[in-house]
This record gives sequence, structure tokens and C-alpha cells, in this order.
Amino acid sequence: MNKFAYSLSSISLKYLSFLSKANIHIIGSENIPSGSNIFTANHFTRIETIFLPYHIHRITHRPVWSLAADELFQSGFLQALLSSMGAVSTRDPHRDDLILTTLLSKDAEWIIFPEGRMVKNKKTVKKNGFEISDGIEARPPHTGAAALALRCEFFRERLRRMQEKNPEECQRIANIFDITDIESVLSNETHIIPINISYYPETPKPNILSRIVQRVIKSPSQRLMDEIMTEGAMVFAGTDITIRFGDPIKIRPFLNHFLIESDLTTRRPIGFNEKTSSRPVIKEISIDIMETYMGRVYAMATINYDHVMACILKHFPYRADGIDLYEFKCKVYYAISEMIHNESFCYYQSFFDNQIHLLIDDRFGRFDAFFKIAQESGVITIEGQKIFKDQARFVRQEDFHRIRIENPLLVITNEIEPLKAVEAHLKKIAQIPNNEIHKLIKHHLLEKIQAEFDQDYDRYFREGESKKSDIGQPVFLQYHRDRAGVLLIHGYMAAPAEVKGFAQYLHARGYTVYAPRLKGHGTSPEDLSQTRYTQWIESVEEAYVVLKHSCETIFIGGFSTGAGLALELCTRVKDYKAVFAIAPPIQLRDLGSYFIPAIDTWNQMIKKVKLDAMAKEFIANQPENPHINYHRNPISGVHELEKLMDDLEPRLKQIEQPALVVQSRNDPVVEPKGTSRLFQHIGSAFKEYYIFDFDRHGILLGKGATRVYQAIENFLMLWTSGNKA
Repeated sequence: MNKFAYSLSSISLKYLSFLSKANIHIIGSENIPSGSNIFTANHFTRIETIFLPYHIHRITHRPVWSLAADELFQSGFLQALLSSMGAVSTRDPHRDDLILTTLLSKDAEWIIFPEGRMVKNKKTVKKNGFEISDGIEARPPHTGAAALALRCEFFRERLRRMQEKNPEECQRIANIFDITDIESVLSNETHIIPINISYYPETPKPNILSRIVQRVIKSPSQRLMDEIMTEGAMVFAGTDITIRFGDPIKIRPFLNHFLIESDLTTRRPIGFNEKTSSRPVIKEISIDIMETYMGRVYAMATINYDHVMACILKHFPYRADGIDLYEFKCKVYYAISEMIHNESFCYYQSFFDNQIHLLIDDRFGRFDAFFKIAQESGVITIEGQKIFKDQARFVRQEDFHRIRIENPLLVITNEIEPLKAVEAHLKKIAQIPNNEIHKLIKHHLLEKIQAEFDQDYDRYFREGESKKSDIGQPVFLQYHRDRAGVLLIHGYMAAPAEVKGFAQYLHARGYTVYAPRLKGHGTSPEDLSQTRYTQWIESVEEAYVVLKHSCETIFIGGFSTGAGLALELCTRVKDYKAVFAIAPPIQLRDLGSYFIPAIDTWNQMIKKVKLDAMAKEFIANQPENPHINYHRNPISGVHELEKLMDDLEPRLKQIEQPALVVQSRNDPVVEPKGTSRLFQHIGSAFKEYYIFDFDRHGILLGKGATRVYQAIENFLMLWTSGNKA
């Protein structure tokens, strides 16, 4: 290989990586040992033969060569590019000589795709073994990587034995493999490192490459367009590509067999391709090693949203009247929430974030993207809130070269077929009855919410400052499902105890009430200082789902920041009856709040230059309810509050259900003029604005609070006709 050309092509690929929109995630690079290494990877696209050597080279800083399909070398341009990158045709007559020579000398590391071809359908399992098919013939994955690794280690160990027993034979072997430093060879060891390459999303779609091909080539073949649309989308459409390195397989222990030892120690010369007495044994061992590394390759598949959705859809029991859309979403949410506790498998990085968005507004487009490809490929149709699926599409054989476009969902389900425990888990959840999955999610969320509060309270507890844990405990006062429910959200620097009195008032009048704890609250200011407003939103969303699974009718409301969060939720959900907002902080009276963003920016700058002592992270707070609220206000928290309200204001017009806004005339914290402006922006056809003549902010506690309770209760009663509340 021309080393200058190799360096030049690496630079070119580095430049191309800047043009690509693909997001490459490297995991497990610490598993790459020093020594003679063969990397074995799954093979879904041609671009793997280009980007995989580049990224391994960036990690190891050693030349990385690879075996590539002979058909790629039929194009002059591709041949030049691949050769400069160290790719060798699978039909090169000197292939094995080159691999062993460069492995023993550590001149290069090698990538081999044991599947031997692109597995476009990702179908790799049949009965209890691995099998690769191109639609014409089926066979197991190749054992070549294992055989080469064994031969490499065989000659290394033979060198070691012959060094003293037969120096002439030792030198002869060294000459065959161009070895100049025998001690260096003997100090190393051969490994096979399994690699899994996963894509998300992996949906073929028109892209810049497909448009260029259609302009340059008259009537391009369907097969060519399939490959261009699939692989072009991976490069130019923002696909996440995860390259995961598994634990290395040491080859030396596999040589512990008496027939192999006999060949290692025999004094007679052994040629490169000579048939030896141990050859049948090595062939059997090669199969065992192949099954080991292929098992690890497939076991490291990064499970993503499409895997979960496609598998649940596949195993969802048939229903003539269709699958309930929300029930399907519930099962996907529950499956992800449960499966991440099993550390035996690999998951898409977002699985470890809060998944509650799946049951609210799908703001990251996980369902939208999946339903789009499922509908475009004819696997499902959606009518209203019902999904109708064509079950035959999950079992019918498709054209091997067209399957990625014609039935991508079958490709997706095939990929996790080797993960039997995962598929069994998803199948079990798919078959849970609708009412049962609702109960399971409610139970899961309540457990999760309590566990997170306990964890946060223990972690951030400050003696003499943190309140008793019952102040921060969520309040859940239940009736039967036929009663209306109220989601009641507390304010900034407060806790559920702030609204507990109102919750008890409403519950005494027949309402189920849930007052959640906002993330960062009910613990200490340090906790709040590290919390983002999006986490408050997630706290509200989880509580909303708990209430949704407890009541047929839901009202949403809150106090102060809780009011802002209530309104924010109502811009994104529709299945609630009405909303009330008490003193929403759209505009604060304290002029010092306007300087908070500047102070927050100053703090960030100070920390960058490691002068933390100069940072001002908290300001004093004199709360109206010192038994509940924090006495220190984190500057970053005020900044998050302002971001919440800035994000909310332009979306207020999206609120359509009846709305009530309540404000204190002489509120020392929230400017009533701002609240009036907020009221005007709300899009509801029916909306009311009540002003109480109080001179405090916390009007849900203290003298006259019952008047506020009654006013809100009267508003709720307007919209509870037909309910027992």
C-alpha cells in the first residue's frame, strides 16, 4: 500500500466527514488491545468499507486495511480510492499472504466482514444458527477471519518454539513473512475484535446523491437507486451511526490442542498453505470462533425506537376494528422504560432520557417518523386514532435488493431477531390488554416519581436548610375513575405542600387531585440550580399521564410557575376539560430579575477560566411561606424560569379549551399588567380573568385563600356536567 496515498485518502475522508450530516458515535474503543488485530463487523451498506477503516485509524493511529467485495474494484475510481485506503479484493490471489504478513509484523490492522456480502434484509438467524441469504442461496457467515487469526497465532507460536528447537526453521518462517524483529512478533498476540454498526434511522429516502445519479445516469436500475437512496440517506440525512467495539477474543488459548501442539513443535518445515495433521481441528475451531464473534456482533446491535415500534407492531394481536393509537404508544413507552434496566443489551443513547414525550406530543418525532415509513411501505394505514396493519408484510419474502425500500419494517425486525430475550420482552408487552397497560404505566410512573424524589432528597439534603421530606412529597388524593381529576402544580422554589390545602379542598368536593413535585424542588437550592426548565415540563407531563390513567376527565392548573407550566402543557395536549392559571409569572416586578441572564452569563465565563470563587450562584430570598420555600434563589433557576415564559408566550394562542386566569391586584412578585397581557393572548373562546384584592403573591395560603378556592371551584363546576364531581 502506498503510505502517502493512504494518508491523503484519510485527509480526504476527514474533509468529507465535515460535509456529511451523519452523527458518528464510537463506543467501546477502550476494548481495542495492542497486538495483531482483526476486526469483524456486520455489513449493511457499502460505505462501511470506507468510513470504518477511517474511524479505527483515528483511534489506533495505525494503518487499517480491509477486505472488500471484488465488484467494487470494477470501477476505476472506486478501485483507486479503496486501494489507497488499504482495501484488498476478496478475490486477490495474494490476499491471505498479505494479511498474515502485515498482522504478524503489526504493519496493519484488518477489517473483515464475515457475512461476505451486504445483508440488505438483516436476516441472519435461522433456527438455532446464523445464516446469510441473498435471496438465491443461503449459507453461514464465513470463517475466514477466524482461520486467518488462528494461522497468524499458529505461526507466532511456532516461531516461539522453533527459536530454540530449530533456529533454521525459525529463520525460514521469519523470511516467509518478512519479519525482521522476531522478539517484537513474539511479544504480541492475535485478537479478533467484534464490531457492530447500527443506524438510526435507516430509512431510504431521496437525497443529494440520488438526485445526482438521476441526472447523470439515464434510467438507473432499481437496485442502484435502492443502494443510493439507502446509503446516501445515511450520509446526508442526519443518521446516527453507532460503531460499537466488543470485548476482544484472544486467539492463543484456542491452540491448546494436542494435534495443534504436535504441529507447532515438529522440526520439519511447515509451509504457508501446507496441509497439517491439525488442519481439521483448526477448521472446527474456526467455526466455534466464528459463532462466537458473530454472536457478539449481533448482540451489540443498538436497539432504537424503530426496533421497539416495529417489533411491538409485528406481535400486536390482530383487531378487526384496528389498534388503538394511544395503546400502541403506551406499549412502546413501557417497553423502553422496562428494558433499559437489562444491561445485557445496547440501547440508543436517548433511551436513557425521560421518555414521557412519547405519551404527550411526540416532540422528537419518534412516532411520526416510524408511522411515515410504515404507511409509505404499505404495512399500516391510520384512520383517526386507529392503526390497521397488514400482518403478512412481517412474514412475506421480499426481493433481497429491494427490501430496504419496499419493506423497511421487516428489515428492522430482522435486525433484533438474534436478540431473543429482547424480542420475547417486546412480544409479551405487545400482547398486554389495553386496560392492563394503562395500570402498569400508572404504577411505573408513581414508583419512578417516588424513587427520584427519594434519590434527590438524599443527594441534595442540607442540614438546617432542607425541609422535612413530607413538604416535597407529591400529593395524590384519589377517587374512582369516573370522578374528574385536577392536575395541580406548585410554584418556583416551593413544593407540593404549597398547594396541598387547595388539593384537600378539591378532594373534599369529589375531585381526584394530583399535585406533583417539580424536579429540583422540595430538596435544596443546589438541586434547583442544576435543573433545566425542560425537566419541570417532564415532571408535569408524568403527572398528567398518571392522572390521565386515573380519570376520564382532567382539569389542569397551577400557581405561579406552576401556572406557566399548566398553560405550557395545554398548548400541546387536547384531552383536558379546562385550565386555570393563578399568578402566572409572565412578567416579574423585581427589576433585578432582568439582570439575571447577565449574571448567569458572567458565572459561565468565570467558570470557564476556573475562577469559581468569583461566581455568584445564589441570591437571598425572603419567602412568604418560609416553612415551604427555599431561602436561597439560584440565579440559573431564574434564568430557566424566564426561558420557560419566553417559550410559552408566543404559543398561548394554541390553547383552545376554557381558561381561567387568577391574579392578586398588589402581587409583589408578578406584575398584573403582564398577567393581563397573557390573558389576552390565550386562544380560548371561553376565558375569564379574576382579580383578587390581595397584597401578597401566595394567595393559595393564608387569609382569604378559601375565596380563591371557591372561585376556581365554581369555574371547574361549569365544565363538570355529567361527572360526579
